Amino acid sequence: MEQSYEEEIKILQQEIEMYEAEQENCMRSISTEHGDVMQSILKTVCSHKERGDGVLKKDVSKLITEITNMETDLRRQTKISEISLSECCVKTLEKRKRETIQQYRLSGHCRFLSFQVEFALTEIQDSDSFLRKVTDLNIIVDGAEFKDLGAFVSRVEETKSLYLFFRTLRLFSDRCDERARTFRYFKEKYPDVVCLPEGCSSEVMIIQSPSLTGYTMNIYWSISVSKEGVIKPKIELLMKMPDQAQQMDSQNVMETAPECFRSLLMIFGVEISIECLIKTMHF
Repeated sequence: MEQSYEEEIKILQQEIEMYEAEQENCMRSISTEHGDVMQSILKTVCSHKERGDGVLKKDVSKLITEITNMETDLRRQTKISEISLSECCVKTLEKRKRETIQQYRLSGHCRFLSFQVEFALTEIQDSDSFLRKVTDLNIIVDGAEFKDLGAFVSRVEETKSLYLFFRTLRLFSDRCDERARTFRYFKEKYPDVVCLPEGCSSEVMIIQSPSLTGYTMNIYWSISVSKEGVIKPKIELLMKMPDQAQQMDSQNVMETAPECFRSLLMIFGVEISIECLIKTMHF
C-alpha cells in the first residue's frame, strides 16, 4: 500500500510541474504577442494622470486666487462699513426644485457695539431671476447704548429690513464714537475741571470749578434713534450753583445759560462751545 501511494504522489508531482511549465510558456507568449499594447495602455494612463495633476494644480491655484480676492474685498468692505463679522453660520432648512430656505446667524461688531442677527432667507427662482425674502428676523445688540436702539430694533424685526439695521447701526456707532472722542479729549486736556463719572462712552460730562465749591455745568449728550432709523444727537446744558449764589443771580444766568449754549452750538459747533464753558470755570 505504501509503495502504491508513493507512486501516485510522484505522478501528481509530475503533473504539477507540467502545468507550471505550461503556465509559464503561456505568460511568456502573451507578453511577447501583446507587450506593445500593454505598454501603450500604461503610457496612456500615465499621460492622463499627469494631465489630471496639472488640471488639479491649475484649479487649486485658481481657487487660492479667488479666496485671496474675496479676503481683500472683505477687508475693504469692513473698512468702509466698519462692520466686522466674527461668525457666519448657514444652515439649509429646505431645498426644493425652485425654492431654497436657509437659516443665517451673523455675529460681529460695529466699533464697540456687538450684535447678533439670526434670520431665514427664502430664495425662489422665477425664470431667470431670483426672489429673496427675509423671515424670522431676530436681533440682539449688546452695550449700554441698547436703550437708544431698543424701539428701532423692534421696528426692524417687524419690517425685516436688514439693510436699514446695518446702515443705522453704522451711523449710530459713528455718533457715539464722536461723543466718546470729544469727551476723552477734554478730560485729557482739563483733567482737574472735567469729570466723566461713567466713562467716555457715557452721555454725561461734568465741568466743575476747582476753586468754587458747588458750581458745576453738566453737559448731557444723548443720541436718539427713531423707529425709521433717523439719528438725532441732542446736547443740553444744566447749571448748578449753591442756593446763596442763586439768590444773588440778578442776571438769571442759570435760566438763560441753556439757551445761550444752544446758540453757541449752532454758531461754533460742539468742541468750541464746550471749551468756552470750560474756560469760564477754569480760572
